[in-house]
Amino acid sequence: MIKKTLSFLHFFILSLCLSAQTISITTDHTQLVLKVSSQKRLYQAYLGQRLTDRTDLSLLSMPQAGMGSSMARGLETYPVMGTEDYYEPAFEIRHADGNPTSFLKYQQHSTDGDLTSIRLHDEVYPVEVTLYYKVYPREDIIQQWAEIRHDEKGKVWIGRYASSMLYFEAPDYYLTEFGSEWAKEMQMQTEQLRFGKKVVDSRLGTRANMMAQPFFEVGLGSPAREDEGTVLMGTLGWTGNFRFTFEVDHQNILRVVSGINPDASIYQLERGETFRTADFYFTLSADGTGEGSRRFQRWMLNHQLRRGDDARLTLLNNWENTYFSFDEEKLVALFGEAKDLGVDLFLLDDGWFGNKYPRRNDQAGLGDWEVTHEKLPRGIPYLVSEAEKQGVGFGIWIEPEMVNPKSELAEKHPDWILRLPSRDTYYFRHQLVLDLCNPKVQDYVFGVVDNLMQENPSIRFMKWDCNSPITNIYSPYLKDRQGNLYVDYVRGLYSVLERVREKYPDLYLMMCSGGGGRSDVRGLNYFTEFWCSDNTDPVERLFIQWGYSQFLPAKAMCAHVTDWNRSSSIKFRVDVAFQGKLGFDIGLKGLSDDDRAYCRQAIKEYKRLENVVWAPNLYRLVSPYESQHCVVQRVTDDKAHSLLFAYDIHPRYGERLMNTRLRGLDPDALYRVREVCLMPGRQSRLACHDKSYTGDYLMKVGLKVLSSGQLVSHIIELEKV
Repeated sequence: MIKKTLSFLHFFILSLCLSAQTISITTDHTQLVLKVSSQKRLYQAYLGQRLTDRTDLSLLSMPQAGMGSSMARGLETYPVMGTEDYYEPAFEIRHADGNPTSFLKYQQHSTDGDLTSIRLHDEVYPVEVTLYYKVYPREDIIQQWAEIRHDEKGKVWIGRYASSMLYFEAPDYYLTEFGSEWAKEMQMQTEQLRFGKKVVDSRLGTRANMMAQPFFEVGLGSPAREDEGTVLMGTLGWTGNFRFTFEVDHQNILRVVSGINPDASIYQLERGETFRTADFYFTLSADGTGEGSRRFQRWMLNHQLRRGDDARLTLLNNWENTYFSFDEEKLVALFGEAKDLGVDLFLLDDGWFGNKYPRRNDQAGLGDWEVTHEKLPRGIPYLVSEAEKQGVGFGIWIEPEMVNPKSELAEKHPDWILRLPSRDTYYFRHQLVLDLCNPKVQDYVFGVVDNLMQENPSIRFMKWDCNSPITNIYSPYLKDRQGNLYVDYVRGLYSVLERVREKYPDLYLMMCSGGGGRSDVRGLNYFTEFWCSDNTDPVERLFIQWGYSQFLPAKAMCAHVTDWNRSSSIKFRVDVAFQGKLGFDIGLKGLSDDDRAYCRQAIKEYKRLENVVWAPNLYRLVSPYESQHCVVQRVTDDKAHSLLFAYDIHPRYGERLMNTRLRGLDPDALYRVREVCLMPGRQSRLACHDKSYTGDYLMKVGLKVLSSGQLVSHIIELEKV
């Protein structure tokens, strides 16, 4: 009996030990399995569609050396530079004694609800790396980051500190990246990944996304498609330099390494300090990018976007109407235009501050956040009061991270500015970047917001701009720790934004950076929305919004109606902006009576339909990248309400036009179809207008909503009857 009991206990203890060596991380449809080898090294054993609960995970094999290869194949979860893995590492360290590597071995792991943490350590040096995996089961998003700390007595540097290392095995790999530049943000391009490395990164610091955006898609086996195929979709939550490395090895295994860009960022890690990497988020969709986009948009609204459940404010901005040339009289007149238009808010843009160096252009005044008395003698409180008298909220533009050399701030605090010693200073747009590594500068930047809000507590909205990358990479505050600059700057920015969010939770904030130079998901945890691009040409915006919609919700994407591309009608311009967070930056007096009436009616319709516009159930039906048309559909969660946005750009003569088949509807329900947002006095020419169809018909047969017209648009509402 004792012998049997001992055998049972031995079996029970052995089972616990074995189970502890397999770590499973799951969402509703995705599973990541990690295993610990007999040498206590942590490896990825599986990443794919979720396995059934009956599947024996012990059957998943550990990585083996390749046949005929002298090199270990290695799918180590957090490989270190200098070990036996010869491919791109996740981690690089230089110990206090000069030793340039660590062997990280499994120590323990725990799971608390949706969060799994795995502690690795070096058995020779007092170094720990803890890997974190947070799952959002319903949205099928996995969040990863790492925390690094040491207890060595001398100086320790970390040269690489990835957030995530993922491995894939497929016949082929196709990367879709999002190239960018001013007025050409979020341009999609696809290429096949072959042996070797492909790197997508940024080195611009503050305006990090000006040339590359922190999003990617990898088609596994075939190029990423909208409605079919397996695709990895990932993004980094970091408002600064990032790097994605895609490396195909000799055995056609793809490793994807994501994290902060380590270039010029060899970080000196103090003893006992915990270094937290940026957050990496990914989804693995077996049903194309469309399903992946719906997951990301729902996750943003539920968990990440600031005030994700709340409505957004429609607005009239004065920038393209007045630029720097305005006074009280002009602005008060624009309040009346905002009231007539029916928007919620008037936004005062650049040019309202500076006295010794008045802000008459972009060459002076940045940093001196006092109202220009000559231009606005009664100050901001008068403007807020006058706007509110007309029933319009008030918002204001700031650029608190920046300074013009021609400013009182630059004269008083040259030590607060990022600038190379003993070198000629390079100016981007006549300005420099304040040193947010410095806590005193953080206090100053927070004070820009705080002072405005203390004086004007009813301000509802701020547009936070950031027009320059870091051009002179030296922090007077950091002194001999310059490798920490790019990281500590972002942490300083987050410290300021945390204080703003905590003290002013009801304040709406737009993240802007010379267009779409900032658009990351971590930044949108502090901002309610972002400015997609300075390019408001509606044709270009179709491409820009198509790209951003791969990851970000409509509620976060500021879309303004302006005078860009006057060859397009006001209806076409409004209908394109209707897809996002609608705003206007246009002089209404220059519009015809019909055009003004259309804008007023569109605002009313937008407010009536905003819950449909912002629904995360997005279906991209016709791509502008593949045709001279664009069709996008939104559907509410209950499938009772849908909007169809159809655009003809520049169709070819005699082009054969097919029906557009809809998605996401209830096949058994009957839907009434009608075109909305028609020009005054116009009737819809669509054959489907004011008719009813089953969801089955709409998804299998479809509707003829495209035409051969140039710059023609339709917004079509579908409601269950």
